[in-house]
Amino acid sequence: MNILLCPLSDAGYLYPAIALGRELVRRGHTVHVLGRAAAAPVAAHAGLPFLAAEERGGAGGFSVVRWRDGGAAQVEATREAAREVGADVLVTSVLCHGALLAGEILDLPVFVLGLTTYLWNYRSGGDDEPQPATTRAVRTRDTLRIYDDLRAHTGLPARRRPLSADPLHGTALLLRGHPSLEYPGTVLPDRVRHVGPLAWEPTPGRGADAELARLDEVGKPVVYVHLGRFFGGRTQWPRLNAAFTGGPFQAVVEQGRSTNPDPVPGADILLVRKPWMRPFLDRAGLVLTSGTSAPVLAALLAGKPLGLSPNGSEQPVLSAACVRAGVGTPLLTDDDPAAALRAAWDDPGPRDRAARLGSVLAAADSAARAADVVERSGVLLPALN
Repeated sequence: MNILLCPLSDAGYLYPAIALGRELVRRGHTVHVLGRAAAAPVAAHAGLPFLAAEERGGAGGFSVVRWRDGGAAQVEATREAAREVGADVLVTSVLCHGALLAGEILDLPVFVLGLTTYLWNYRSGGDDEPQPATTRAVRTRDTLRIYDDLRAHTGLPARRRPLSADPLHGTALLLRGHPSLEYPGTVLPDRVRHVGPLAWEPTPGRGADAELARLDEVGKPVVYVHLGRFFGGRTQWPRLNAAFTGGPFQAVVEQGRSTNPDPVPGADILLVRKPWMRPFLDRAGLVLTSGTSAPVLAALLAGKPLGLSPNGSEQPVLSAACVRAGVGTPLLTDDDPAAALRAAWDDPGPRDRAARLGSVLAAADSAARAADVVERSGVLLPALN
């Protein structure tokens, strides 16, 4: 098969697609990557041929910060690239609605790589699930509205089942977590499948040794901090400074998503901007995150417990799942951040459970599972019509 990977180009969406693409290449399929030009070096590092969206009418698409208004550019670039490479199958990510609609226009199966947990309405169950500010029903409604607006803009007919989340699933929606992270007693829609983390990241460069040496110079136990977007929430920098100034711990803060870094002088905080996490995770004893998929899955695969401080989007859903599973603790919500950090560090329960769940996730061979689903596309399609 000829397979076009057309996810959002941000690392948290692109890297899982690359993990699947590499497995499909290993099985003898032809795989191309479509994305923003800035993603070309990542695809080259993975050994996959790359097509720049900007050269195919896709300027302004494939960025997670523009997922609401970049759909038209995604449709244009995906249609052009799919025709160029003779694609038989498209693989995209959640929120990349333009790729879904391009697949419909071209009559191609589209596999959607999901996040760690399911975000929309369950098929059944979950009536007693505590809901954050944005409920599943509201999230489903709002996401479908954006999808429907793009359908209308593209000239496609309206959906026949306006209350269904099915079009967001594509041919199949592949969740990268584990059933234990879904709310107890719930049933997922038919086309939603758990495959596992789809973990991949570029090989660390030479700079890793120098930064790890700086951690050794400080000598304090390491907390890896990888926060997501704030979504209008309060910045965590005052609490980070309080937690890591004059205390027993030092922090490595990934700046890629921890916007507007503001460490105070004297804080034991190392700022980094890297396309990889694993060397820092191996040094860390705790991972502080707002609850986005990439750091949560990477932490669990490294057997590290989580400190959780969610804001918007998927963050409250995944954070609640991690707390239910006993692998994480709410953090940076206390009046004494340093004391809360110490308590989370000293609690052996989340550490043990994170190691066990990480072992289960690592043993799943998620790339093979996902590739099996893609290879069965000819079998799946008739059931979806």
